[in-house]
Amino acid sequence: MRAVARANCSRTAGNSYRAIREKSAADWLAWEDAVISNEPNGVPGMYSDREVDAQIACVRIRAHFFSNGAWLDEDQLLRNAHKPDGIQAVLIHGRHDMGSPVQTAWELAKAWPDARLHIIEDSVHAGRDAMQDTVRTAIEEFKNR
Repeated sequence: MRAVARANCSRTAGNSYRAIREKSAADWLAWEDAVISNEPNGVPGMYSDREVDAQIACVRIRAHFFSNGAWLDEDQLLRNAHKPDGIQAVLIHGRHDMGSPVQTAWELAKAWPDARLHIIEDSVHAGRDAMQDTVRTAIEEFKNR
């Protein structure tokens, strides 16, 4: 993933030809749209239905983030998940999220002593009503402590 992101980062951020930056961003967002469209409640054009400058900015940010591995060492989150011992968390994840597999969320919840994982069956990455309801419930639980 890092190699693909680095290549795309170069094409979107480093290329002096606007047409190439636009095409690179459109290709990246077409892939993201395809992934999101597999969600039971997927919305066509969720990412690509933006102004061209917003598309380029979106892809530049994502490519930079991915190409740098989120500025974390491999497995750093899992290795250090025990450190926030006593800090409660609610992890909410879509079952069909292809960009961030549910196994990753499950492994983090397993490693973090005070984390609870909610897997939303009808959702991918973007989330829908059930995910939003779960987020609201979690916020209310934390607010009322």
